[in-house]
Amino acid sequence: MIYFDNAATGGYKPFKSIDSAINAMKNLNANAGRSGHKLSILASELVYETRKALALFLGVSSPQRIIFTANCTDALNTAIFGLYKKGSNVITTVTEHNSVLRPLYELERRGEISLTIISPTCGGISAEDIEDKILENTSMVVLNAVSNVTGAENDVYAIGKLLKKRNITFIVDGAQSVGHTDFKVDNQLIDALCIAPHKGLLSVQGVGILALGKNANPTPQRFGGTGFDSFSQNMPDDYPEKLEAGTLNLPAICSLKAGLSYLQGNVDYVSNQLFSLTEYLITKLARLPFIKIYSIPNKYGIVSFTHDEISSQELAEILSEKYDIAVRGGFHCAPLYHKFLKTEKLGTVRVSFAPQNTRREINSLLSALKEIFLI
Repeated sequence: MIYFDNAATGGYKPFKSIDSAINAMKNLNANAGRSGHKLSILASELVYETRKALALFLGVSSPQRIIFTANCTDALNTAIFGLYKKGSNVITTVTEHNSVLRPLYELERRGEISLTIISPTCGGISAEDIEDKILENTSMVVLNAVSNVTGAENDVYAIGKLLKKRNITFIVDGAQSVGHTDFKVDNQLIDALCIAPHKGLLSVQGVGILALGKNANPTPQRFGGTGFDSFSQNMPDDYPEKLEAGTLNLPAICSLKAGLSYLQGNVDYVSNQLFSLTEYLITKLARLPFIKIYSIPNKYGIVSFTHDEISSQELAEILSEKYDIAVRGGFHCAPLYHKFLKTEKLGTVRVSFAPQNTRREINSLLSALKEIFLI
């Protein structure tokens, strides 16, 4: 199958990432931080080495401020519920995934926050878009670095500078950005960066990352065992244990360590390759009738389009069943953005690349679309 659904999960894993997970399942069936025997100690060392590598890669002040979660959604829930202030205003955007929107809707339903949802004035969200909506009681801004629908990039650095001056907490959904571009938490003035390693960081599924800025201090949202201070009724005061109740997914963390090693020094190549692939597809799609394109060339490998008469889900199904090409059709868990784009009825077809994809594969997609459209 030609795999063009990398924004959902990366379809191309280095052998090292897969082998590291398998090795952990075969030879390292121990619980990190829970026992004093050799296997448990080795597991703990591997987890800590992964934290150190991530802290360096992400520009985080300390390995202890790298928190492992179940997935990116879990990281976002931990950050949002752990950092919001009761009675305050929170700003987010129409471009968000439901893993941002639904936690905020829940807080709004409880009457614990007021919620302001803004739209981009041009392309991605700018600092000016945010500044215009800041209220006296605004305490937090939550937004994605990159839209999972179109690949549109928000101006995270400028927004971070603005919010730092106002002492407003800044949470960033980095699911589509980290690993595709150089992204530094403290340099970009982010308080909490939430990451899906099975996408840009080349790991297997089953682990997420919450990378905390220097001053972020989220309260725990999950309670349980941490492997020490067992007689205390409270979670530990120190990170990462404060936010890491329960057993970590060691095979996925080992896979993440290997994926990160593979990626080191190659981020610029990834960015350039993804830009080239999106530019090529967009140029070719623009020549087909009845097609509307919602993306511009981008470093995140995302191209969304619609056909005037065929729904996105139907088109994705035909491509899969008849042509063995994997794309995603539908609404991509981003309902407000589809309303903004006026695609709430048919959705969009999303083609999302990995650097390993080729123009030959894109040409196969284009040939299939021409057959489907009877061109």
